[in-house]
Amino acid sequence: MKNCIISFSVILLVFAATAALAAAYRNITSGQARQLAAKRPDVVLLDVRTPEEYRQARIAGAKLIPVGSIERRYTELPKNVPILVYCAVGSRSVPVSGFLASRGYGEVYNMSDGIVGWFRNGFPVER
Repeated sequence: MKNCIISFSVILLVFAATAALAAAYRNITSGQARQLAAKRPDVVLLDVRTPEEYRQARIAGAKLIPVGSIERRYTELPKNVPILVYCAVGSRSVPVSGFLASRGYGEVYNMSDGIVGWFRNGFPVER
């Protein structure tokens, strides 16, 4: 009986770990993000900054859903394509990336250096 309980516990642990990994996102740099966007033209660029920040500068083609609106508006995003989440420096995009992953978005990337890193690398922005 004791061995059965231990075996069952191990199986549950494996399933829980698998589910946790499935709900993960990946941190990438702005350089890696640019490569991803070049390789995957279907990637959705998700800007989670404020509308004012978005108006000042954004990555071409980015969709604005401010961090405070993501729980109401995340269903606007398709689940079958990569989602690249960014903010100014990578702090606001972390919880959004985790949220999307937990909602079943399978390919979520957090741009860890944000649009500041993108700009510092000399990559183009829209104004």
